[in-house]
Amino acid sequence: MKRIYSSHNLVAVHHARNVLEAEGIRAVVKNELLSSAMGELPPAECQGELWVRRAEAERAEAVLRTAFRSKSGTPWTCASCGESSESQFTQCWRCGAYRES
Repeated sequence: MKRIYSSHNLVAVHHARNVLEAEGIRAVVKNELLSSAMGELPPAECQGELWVRRAEAERAEAVLRTAFRSKSGTPWTCASCGESSESQFTQCWRCGAYRES
């Protein structure tokens, strides 16, 4: 087994596991309950960890790299007021106009 991901955020660890399992890669979460021991143990030892079989580690790392890559697109400019907004927004924060397709 090889550890391929760790985080203090257990939601992120479980999300990564779900992403891998959707691709057919079996993954195991370890250290889920160690956050309560932080202080008695070093914080780095209390992170949730995601482990996969060594044979699947390279593929699993590639899947997570792709999944966690920023998915931002090109910013857009509001036709009503000219304000620039990031691609994930569908409505202008300044005037409330919706992005034109």
